[in-house]
Amino acid sequence: MSGNGSTVTIHMAASLDGFIARRDGGVDWMETSDVFDDGESLGADEVAAFLRAIDCYVMGSRTYETALAFEARGLGWAYGDKPVFVLTTRALSKTRDTVEFVSGDMDLLFQQRLRPTFRNIWVAGGGVVAGEVLRRHLADEVRYSILPVLIGDGLRFFEGVSCDVRLHLLEAKAYRSGIVALRHSVRRD
Repeated sequence: MSGNGSTVTIHMAASLDGFIARRDGGVDWMETSDVFDDGESLGADEVAAFLRAIDCYVMGSRTYETALAFEARGLGWAYGDKPVFVLTTRALSKTRDTVEFVSGDMDLLFQQRLRPTFRNIWVAGGGVVAGEVLRRHLADEVRYSILPVLIGDGLRFFEGVSCDVRLHLLEAKAYRSGIVALRHSVRRD
């Protein structure tokens, strides 16, 4: 956690073999029909309270395009009315006022703009962004929701991490859906 009390959390859902999407960006495998009887259940009120605690989201352009595709299929906009910062150098369509396209120095974005303004910053994808945030030592936490499926090939959760990143397990939960959620702090030693 930084000096001003902000926390940068990387979160993604991935297959057990570590992929966040198929090579073509498809995430059809994320629907799980598994049932783990001893797992926890999350009610709508718990999920809503959890999402309210997030102050802003950071994502790459492909994750943004995936979110737009979900919305176009009637699945809604997952980020509510929270600010969404899309890291891109491409021209993309802006569908809401809460979305801002950002390019340039990632360190400056996090240290001079996001951390002073937001307390709970979530990096929501993709693998290149997650890898770069870790490589630059900008993350405080990593949350990894592992789905009960192997897809064999695809886009990795962490792309381009070229150094060891030491973690400390803070929490592990198993849910009735068969999803296992891990929460780690990023160690600074």
